[in-house]
Amino acid sequence: MKEKIDVLDYAGEILKAAKSGVLLTTKADDQVNTMTISWGTLGIEWAVPIFTVFVREHRFTHSMLEKNPEFTINIPMGDFNKKILGVAGTKSGRDSDKISELNLHLETAEVISVPGIREAPLTLECRVIYKQTQDPEAIPEKTRDKFYPQDVDSSFCDRNRDFHTAYYGEIVAAYVIRPEE
Repeated sequence: MKEKIDVLDYAGEILKAAKSGVLLTTKADDQVNTMTISWGTLGIEWAVPIFTVFVREHRFTHSMLEKNPEFTINIPMGDFNKKILGVAGTKSGRDSDKISELNLHLETAEVISVPGIREAPLTLECRVIYKQTQDPEAIPEKTRDKFYPQDVDSSFCDRNRDFHTAYYGEIVAAYVIRPEE
């Protein structure tokens, strides 16, 4: 069962969770992938609610979003197995099926093609309405050196030389997945 919500009523909870880690889920070519993110913004742009995600250029999720510009943000509530965030944040969907490995339960989306994840029930369905690749020269040198060191291999899972693309996702549906009674 999905309980529809007003995303603004949950803004504090969403932003607090984003800081510690939420799941960004994508789907392309009948493959579903999820990754942990801890960078994201919630706001209003062009008179619609937006969740913006920042995805490094070499990530598998980046290629998925380029094929299908839709995603869900899946936010833990209550008891949550933190191992999910650990695995989803360090393994690549190119090399493994994280959904199966973590025994995650997919929930059919209401508006888009990308499912939600029952284990992280606060769900934002998003359709990309704008994207922007970062301009390295516009990033302050101190920030660029910290988050984009050019002497670190691009496959390193935390800080590496790859810059981000910002995907602005219009939130087209928001709900909490509740257990069937």
